[in-house]
Amino acid sequence: MKNLMKMIVIAMVGGLALGAYAPVKKMVPVSHIYSPDGFDSNDNVEVIVEGFLPNLCYRSPMSEVEVKGDKIDIKISALSSEKENPYCPEMVVPFLEKIDVGVMDKGLYDIYVNGKSIYELQGKIKVNESVSDAIDEEVYANVEYIERVRGSRNVLLKGHNPSDCFVLEKVEFYDNDKDVYSVLPKMKQISDFCPMKMIPFEYEVEVPNKLKQDKLLLHVRVMDGQSVNSLYNNK
Repeated sequence: MKNLMKMIVIAMVGGLALGAYAPVKKMVPVSHIYSPDGFDSNDNVEVIVEGFLPNLCYRSPMSEVEVKGDKIDIKISALSSEKENPYCPEMVVPFLEKIDVGVMDKGLYDIYVNGKSIYELQGKIKVNESVSDAIDEEVYANVEYIERVRGSRNVLLKGHNPSDCFVLEKVEFYDNDKDVYSVLPKMKQISDFCPMKMIPFEYEVEVPNKLKQDKLLLHVRVMDGQSVNSLYNNK
């Protein structure tokens, strides 16, 4: 009996010790909300939030989203191990978090990020009415990352397409009149025979010079209703 009680006490103390050092989820600073233009009521609506981790004891930024009527409530947090490490290196780590809001009805929505906290930000996003009930029927290039061409306004859209029966038709740019260019690399089908074959590509495009903010977001639509996002120095 004494041995059993001893084992229980040891297990409880061990559990408390582990719990004391477990990372905790904490809200983190956010600096900007990017609201891409061009979403319809059959699109997967996305909001992109820029922020930073206060020091190297924070990791793995994550988001939670809730839609109530015309309000989008977003919480951005990260795992913090500050309690177990009082000497956290003071290095700010920037991040860009893509939030999948989902398919939404047409309308103008208010965005609240980390509401009712010292980090609260507010914004808006517009969803247009779709002309079709089908999910976005456009086929976009499977862009994986964006690379700036040094000394120019050009960027390289790089990735792999799943077949050689599609080729790039055109790249369209839309903007939100503020700080986001939505980039649509539209593909066209040139053959009915589409064998699965990973085809690398690199498309060079020039970023328009319409928006005047020093820092912009390039929001590139890709396959399966997703996107790739990158900040762009517009100076």
